[in-house]
Amino acid sequence: MSVTTPPLQDRDTAQGFGFAIFVYVLWGFLPLYLKLMDHISPVEIVAHRVIWSIPIAGFVLMALGRTKELRTALSTPSMLGMACLTATLVSINWGVYVWAITSGNAVEAALGYYINPLFSVFLGAVLLGERLSRAQLAAIALAACAVCLLTWEAGTLPWAALCLTFSWGFYAFFKKRLPIGPNQGFMLEVMILSPVALGLIGYFVMTGQSHFLSNSKDTWLLIGSGFATAVPLMLYANGAKRLRLSTIGILQYITPTMIFLVALFVFGEEFAGARLIAFPMIWLALVIYTTSMIRQMRHDI
Repeated sequence: MSVTTPPLQDRDTAQGFGFAIFVYVLWGFLPLYLKLMDHISPVEIVAHRVIWSIPIAGFVLMALGRTKELRTALSTPSMLGMACLTATLVSINWGVYVWAITSGNAVEAALGYYINPLFSVFLGAVLLGERLSRAQLAAIALAACAVCLLTWEAGTLPWAALCLTFSWGFYAFFKKRLPIGPNQGFMLEVMILSPVALGLIGYFVMTGQSHFLSNSKDTWLLIGSGFATAVPLMLYANGAKRLRLSTIGILQYITPTMIFLVALFVFGEEFAGARLIAFPMIWLALVIYTTSMIRQMRHDI
């Protein structure tokens, strides 16, 4: 039994812009929330993000009457297998992101999400055989040079940034191949992750490392992490349906820019050395990529 999904939006709407910009700004402010939990293990935070997302996502699906697709997915091995893959990728992304923010590496997190659009183009070329334009090739080459520069100065790869890039890039790639609505897909993913999340929470409780119920502040912050996870993702799914993919690609720069600014001016993270050269190289790469994309949009019109 197959599940049909609504067709991709081929035009931009004011409602779509509203949803997308609101969500990207929310994600841009997320580091401020996560920083309040920098004394809590990233693993415990991610486990609670999973568990407390379930009631929120479940309520939304029941209110919209969209639980049928979820039941179908649970009984379809191929869909369940693909959902297990996307759930694994998104959990890795969440874990690395939380670690980067809480350990004082928010600038590197911003770097990862700046590179991500270029990595997605690269994935399309490698896995789907899509032809790259000269501008896209130049943009990817610039980003690669920037990563090499950072690696040369630090003596090691910026692994957190690259892990965020790869995990989210592959997540988005395989997510498109999951034949279920985005909200239902998110619910399916957190349901798949819930046994592991509950096991981890139990481990932290038994070893005396749990921050849940240890005090009211940490308890509410952990519960709120589910809200901060589920609501933006579900709003994003609705915004994406009302915008062209190319428009979403341009607007997504809002989040890493906000993360970058928060890292510098709120967290006081260092921005010197190779970063002073590497980041402008990546920004230039994104300008080249975006300009090429806009020209393609006009050509298609």
